Amino acid sequence: MNTVALELVPSELRAGVGRAVEEAHAAAELGVRHGLADRVGHVMIPGIISEDSDRPVALTPRMDVLDFWEAARPSLGAVAGLCTQVTVFQDGPHLAGRVRRLRDAGMDGITFVGKPHGLPAADAPGVTPDEALVRCRDLIPHRGVVLIPTRRGEHDRFAVKCASGATFALTQLLYSERVVGFLREFATRSEHRPEILLSFGFVPEMEHQVRLIDWLIRDPGNESVRREQEFVASTATGSPKQRRRDLLDLYRRVVDDMRDLEFPLSVHLEAPYGISGAACETFAVMLDYWSPRGAAGR
Repeated sequence: MNTVALELVPSELRAGVGRAVEEAHAAAELGVRHGLADRVGHVMIPGIISEDSDRPVALTPRMDVLDFWEAARPSLGAVAGLCTQVTVFQDGPHLAGRVRRLRDAGMDGITFVGKPHGLPAADAPGVTPDEALVRCRDLIPHRGVVLIPTRRGEHDRFAVKCASGATFALTQLLYSERVVGFLREFATRSEHRPEILLSFGFVPEMEHQVRLIDWLIRDPGNESVRREQEFVASTATGSPKQRRRDLLDLYRRVVDDMRDLEFPLSVHLEAPYGISGAACETFAVMLDYWSPRGAAGR
């Protein structure tokens, strides 16, 4: 895909289609104002479902991905769509029908996601992401999976997903260079070279009090994650200028080392607290340094 994907979370369901249009228009305006409009090739729309009850920010019911995309698309300009699709609530035929509808609506790629945090396996009897990859080989050109480089056993898990037909991997939010070592080691074990969407998340000051990002990346007892949480906590307490510097420095280290590997690269940009001017400014500085869409690194 060789793209920059900007994540937009579907609007609250109770706010209606009008709110979706307003939020898409506001995001597009921020992109123009801060120099992102011509750099973003895709909008990434995550499918939002309930997770653990201890989430720091309450998760209100959200619009369906397809409904939000159709409402927001006219305001977003010449961008294509990517999305995530939880597979475990549907059987094979229903999932295939869903994929066809997403494809026909202009989605270039779908990241297949499994069981949400805290959900008992008995409540998720449908298709696994591995099965979805096999079933949808001929239905959508870009078939993705989630890659969490800090997770235990991820090399074997990722190998199975690649063998099942994954053409790209959407990483967990990256707050260290762990993904570089992970993929360097993976390359010695496997011939698979899926495209990697490197996910970078903006860290605002409010993270210091709310700790939503800390919650999103948590993995109790995992030393690699603990160090990433420390980086997020430290960044959140800095000045706006320092936060931007910290995130740019991380971006530089990751992309510089990743470009020496054999994996095609794209970039996924996420603002967990919502798209803002500060987030767009930071993303623009990152892409000034390097962009998969053709900007040369300094």
